[in-house]
Amino acid sequence: MPPTTLALIVALGSAAILGATDTVPLSGLDLTKLHQGWGRPVVDRSVEGNPISIGGRSFARGVGSHAPGVLRLDLDGRAERFGAWVGVDDETQGRGSVSFTVYADGRKSFDSGVLRAGDQPVRIDIDLTGVGSLVLVSGSAEDGMDFDHADWADAQFVMREGVPIAIDAPDEPKVILTPAPGPEPRINGPEVFAVRPGRPVLYRVPATGDRPMNFEADALPDGLTLDPWTGIISGTIADRAETIHPVTLRAVNDAGRAERELRFVVGPTLALTPPMGWNSWYIHYNRVTDADMRAAADAMIDSGMADFGYSYVNIDDCWMVKPGSTDAAIGGRPRAPDGTLLSNARFPDMPGLAEHIHAKGLKAGLYTSPGPSTCAGFAGAWEHEAIDAALFARWGFDFLKYDWCSYERVATGEGRERFVRPYRQMRDLLEPLGRDIVFNLCQYGMGDVWEWGGSVGQCWRTTGDLGVEQGGLLPGFYSIGLSNARHGAWAGPGAWNDPDYILIGWVGDARGMGVGQPTTLTGNEQYSYMSMWCLMAAPLIFSGDMTRLDAFTLNILCNAEVIGVDQDTLGVQGRIVRRTEDDLILAKPLADGSIAVGLFNLAEVPRQMTVTWDELGVEGERAVRDLWRQAPLGTASSHYQAEVPRHGVSLVRLHPTE
Repeated sequence: MPPTTLALIVALGSAAILGATDTVPLSGLDLTKLHQGWGRPVVDRSVEGNPISIGGRSFARGVGSHAPGVLRLDLDGRAERFGAWVGVDDETQGRGSVSFTVYADGRKSFDSGVLRAGDQPVRIDIDLTGVGSLVLVSGSAEDGMDFDHADWADAQFVMREGVPIAIDAPDEPKVILTPAPGPEPRINGPEVFAVRPGRPVLYRVPATGDRPMNFEADALPDGLTLDPWTGIISGTIADRAETIHPVTLRAVNDAGRAERELRFVVGPTLALTPPMGWNSWYIHYNRVTDADMRAAADAMIDSGMADFGYSYVNIDDCWMVKPGSTDAAIGGRPRAPDGTLLSNARFPDMPGLAEHIHAKGLKAGLYTSPGPSTCAGFAGAWEHEAIDAALFARWGFDFLKYDWCSYERVATGEGRERFVRPYRQMRDLLEPLGRDIVFNLCQYGMGDVWEWGGSVGQCWRTTGDLGVEQGGLLPGFYSIGLSNARHGAWAGPGAWNDPDYILIGWVGDARGMGVGQPTTLTGNEQYSYMSMWCLMAAPLIFSGDMTRLDAFTLNILCNAEVIGVDQDTLGVQGRIVRRTEDDLILAKPLADGSIAVGLFNLAEVPRQMTVTWDELGVEGERAVRDLWRQAPLGTASSHYQAEVPRHGVSLVRLHPTE
């Protein structure tokens, strides 16, 4: 008999002598609270309904689940012990790997390490005397969740009285950390603005502070003018060669004045910092209208988002005509006789919409597909690419999302060329049109797009859709972000890895029905989401409801110091310093010689986290600044340590003190 089994028998006997005669099986608890990555937990069977078997050993009782998963239990100090056998179920036929962890009152009391299919079951035997809460976790062992069939065999509690109560995740209050902007002016946004020679310029100076505010500029290039009341710079720089124009901007109000340099960079490269703005998809889906877009542009100004650098207002799918639909302008046809693409009845005036957005100093974006139809079945650009590109420029749009979708049906060529061809074709059509249009390649990472995307566009999706559904141990943005984080070597000014949109605040449901719902992300998860995107120098494109922005959502979206990490002119994507089941640490070098570091706690309990200078590749004394609280934390000379909440982050900037 294994020693651990003997110990449990002795413990059970001792508990009985002391009056604790109740043994409660895990399978008898409320398993609807066991959140897992696939399927539902099954009582006394594997997750696929077969008899439980681990490493050739059969078990009559237990719970079959699928990693990643988590079950939280309230013990109220009434438990004596917890025992189980854990492992990967034999039904996977040699596939799958899982780690099992147990936290008692926030302390890690058991860690199986990585268990693979075919391994012998591992025994859990934990003393729970005086323990108030228990968290049972199955992890996917950092190699994907496929076939991670996690068994909790013969799992049971010895109770002095009562039964364990399965509970929901802790109700974490959404604490606003970002200090509100003061009344005095502050100029925000990037320090560079790119324009191609002879192209129109539109730039709204992003500045917080009490209004009215007066704007001034020294050394503004010939051909540009500044509206002193709105801060909108417009016109055309006449340069025909690559030039850099340093301009000193000033903002003045009754509370004070601010001054900052902005460099207009005339040359072939657009988007020297990641684009910032809003996209309609994850709130409006196929219901999007002209009124929705105008309201979003108005809200970008009224909410103050534009004062932090958000500038693009982008329509996603469903603005065109759907072939055969009742709202088609010409007998169900999506194009006029001359081939001109038609907008549907919900978008009666596309040039007028672009002008409404431009009048606020913002930029207008839209969407199409290189295929015959878009993802939602509306008219695509196939065989009309030149007509459509010229139309978009004539309408006055500044951003184009080009979504692979139905192009799969018409794609030709082999290997990488199959994926590059439609994007290179549209790039060649956009560049000579006399208008700067930022080109976003939406093709989900196919053909290792990060290796070639910068040769045809300014940003490219590296993964599938993030989506608004949640499941398993961690929200989906963690896995999407981690996948994106691996491709930093190919990112830089004018070339950005895009892990999809920021889905916080009020977002649509997964089916695109109804009017949306509040995000299911906790406050700490939302801080982690924004921190991860900024450290990865990702495009900051919000896709929630612009008309339902609350104070907490704006606190996440509108922190100038956090955004400054994303918009840093060095343009280096943060690298993964450490990645374990519980830890993620990202570090991003910045143009002023400082380094931004994010310590992400992936565990189910708050934890103390540490990163050393050796890991970061720095040395010497560093001044530490908390970016979310915009507050100094003193100095450190060898490491930084912080208590990080469950699924939360500590985001700091480390400045050399000399």
